[in-house]
Amino acid sequence: MRWTTASHLLTLCFSLATSTQAGRSDDISAQVGHHVVFSYPGLNPPTHLFDLIKQGKVGGIILFGENVADNISTIISDFQDAYKQSSTYVGSPLLIMTDQEGGIVRRLPGGPVQSAKQVGQSSNPRASATQSGKDAASALRNYQVNTNLAPVLGVYREAGDFLDNYGRSYGNTSALVATCGPAFISAQQAAGIIATAKHFPGLGAAGKTENTDEVPVTIDLTLDEIRAVDEIPYTKAIPAGVDMVMNSWALYPALDAKYPSGLSKAWIQDELRGRLGFQGVTITDAIEAGALHAFGDDAARGVLASQAGMDIILASARNVTQGEAVVTALVSALQDGSLSQESFSEATDRILALRKKITV
Repeated sequence: MRWTTASHLLTLCFSLATSTQAGRSDDISAQVGHHVVFSYPGLNPPTHLFDLIKQGKVGGIILFGENVADNISTIISDFQDAYKQSSTYVGSPLLIMTDQEGGIVRRLPGGPVQSAKQVGQSSNPRASATQSGKDAASALRNYQVNTNLAPVLGVYREAGDFLDNYGRSYGNTSALVATCGPAFISAQQAAGIIATAKHFPGLGAAGKTENTDEVPVTIDLTLDEIRAVDEIPYTKAIPAGVDMVMNSWALYPALDAKYPSGLSKAWIQDELRGRLGFQGVTITDAIEAGALHAFGDDAARGVLASQAGMDIILASARNVTQGEAVVTALVSALQDGSLSQESFSEATDRILALRKKITV
């Protein structure tokens, strides 16, 4: 009888421990879900994506041109309805985002019609940038999209280089970009759309073929030049209240010779947050980018980015399993202690605070 009682107590203790562990795992999974933005192929999102949203594993969706048709507003409403069925629903919507920079970089019908380059070349760049911000907000609101991955704050160096070639830079002086960028941001955010300054600390010195989406890129400028030229627009955008900053996937050896900006504690925590004082949400560029081929698979990159201080991981390969893999890896990293729970919780708080601003 004594053995049976002891056995029963051991079984009960094991069950309680297992239950507690499962509860913690569920809590971690729910938290991680806020940190990963998913994507999907084509016009019709897979049923599995809706299942993941209901399970609380999705923090947002990024839309590309291939996802957009006349029914996109209905699909977005379906996303938000699915999220409301999740136990992780916090009373604010999922982040629904796209790149609506202007010119040729527009995923949705509508403005801004002018490219950043055309805005910078106009007779009144500040007024043109303000109107572009309003036009972007109007286009996004029309389709229930609440977040814009714009504007680009790069200061291009040579005509025809990477940013200038596509008209994505306002100009080749810090003063001009620092005038236009904050004007766009303020106008867009005043209309209730989240803005994103990108790609910190700047891709203005990247050559014409140096595309981080495809290949590793090294921008070998002195730290003095980066701070005196490329960071100046951020010193104006941050006081203007920009909601998010996207870090570049380029390598800047002047501050970190090993990790690209979006994987670098030196760039994210020391420079962006420490020296420049940014307190908002950080978001990665595409986690599947070719620039990151030396840093493992997408899941491993997601963990590295989070360890470095990135709040949101952008899984934009139009493949739902990519986002799932990142979520699973982040949960494991929190459970084994390789990712700081304290820092991650602070990031969660920033994301949830941002989402409370959404009015779309």
